Amino acid sequence: MSTGIAVAAVAATAGSASASPALAAAPPATVAAGYAHTCAIRTGGTLWCWGSNANGQLGDGTKTSRTTAVRVGDATTWAGVDAGTSHNCAVRTDGTLWCWGSNSRGQLGDGSTTDRTAPVRVGTATNWTTVSAGDRHTCAVRTDGTLWCWGFNRLGQLGDGAQVYVATTPLQVGTASTWASVTTGFAHTCGTRTDGTLWCWGDSSAGQLGLGILSYRTTPGQVGTATNWATVTAGYTFTCATRTDGTLWCFGENGYGQLGVTGTYQASPVQVGSVATWTGVAAGFDTACASRADGSLWCWGNNAAGQIGDGTTTHRYAPTRVGTATTWTAALAAGYHNCGFRTDDSLWCWGSNANGELGDGTTTARPAPQQVSLPA
Repeated sequence: MSTGIAVAAVAATAGSASASPALAAAPPATVAAGYAHTCAIRTGGTLWCWGSNANGQLGDGTKTSRTTAVRVGDATTWAGVDAGTSHNCAVRTDGTLWCWGSNSRGQLGDGSTTDRTAPVRVGTATNWTTVSAGDRHTCAVRTDGTLWCWGFNRLGQLGDGAQVYVATTPLQVGTASTWASVTTGFAHTCGTRTDGTLWCWGDSSAGQLGLGILSYRTTPGQVGTATNWATVTAGYTFTCATRTDGTLWCFGENGYGQLGVTGTYQASPVQVGSVATWTGVAAGFDTACASRADGSLWCWGNNAAGQIGDGTTTHRYAPTRVGTATTWTAALAAGYHNCGFRTDDSLWCWGSNANGELGDGTTTARPAPQQVSLPA
């Protein structure tokens, strides 16, 4: 979710829907924000988490919440991570997939509904490339272009035609072998294919599938006819995506301006402004953030906890610049708190901090970015 819900860019070609999935050549810097916790991979492949730990989502073998980062195991081969509401999943450079945290609906994919306080391996496959953790479902792409989902399926978010209500192990979504990326929201899922098309399924009660419907769909449906979609990220009940021409588009619920435009919900994609230099976007709990080619960072939507990062708590219906820095990368995470990496490999977080999810050793909300001190 990439409440999450942010997309984990694990593939070396992630973000480009025109390229086939491939395992990351080297572990990149990646950050993921859950409901009240955060996880990040440092350049070099170590994995760290902090914040709420009621379901073991910090992966340190305990259920003790942390206001500063704790390391997840001793592996140095983590390639990408994504955070759901209270669970996480991550891929290693050897193509294995691991999940931990809340498992009430089988969202960890280990064949059980038991919470896990440390990473457990999902099956035996060694060709996983990208993964996205939603509220209580998870989806991932393999290097052969196949797409797999598991967990809760009440509204068809697993894309299997609603054949099951809960899946505790991965189910393949259709027979297509051209999936390039996937992203999971609260109860909906979207993905890009290698031909640049965009597909969504699951809950569309607020138009978050972009298919012009306000109901739900149990199998993937193509969003429009465009063939130049690049990245996509599913928030709570909305979705945003970039195209290869640098434009940004959003659809779904818009109560806080999370679509970057004024007005009510949008059941089909609407362009966010006229800028054509967007390089990445992250959607969370009614807030979104996106980077531009000039290294600037912009956020919009719900700002009750200062998660826009502009020093206020005023909701924003259009992209609002976060400070003056021009060194932000596309490694972003959005939720009730937001985080982002800069080009010097420093990590910054802001917004809600009731459970220590900003990693600054306090539980004080921050309306502007604060640097996270990650252990060496």
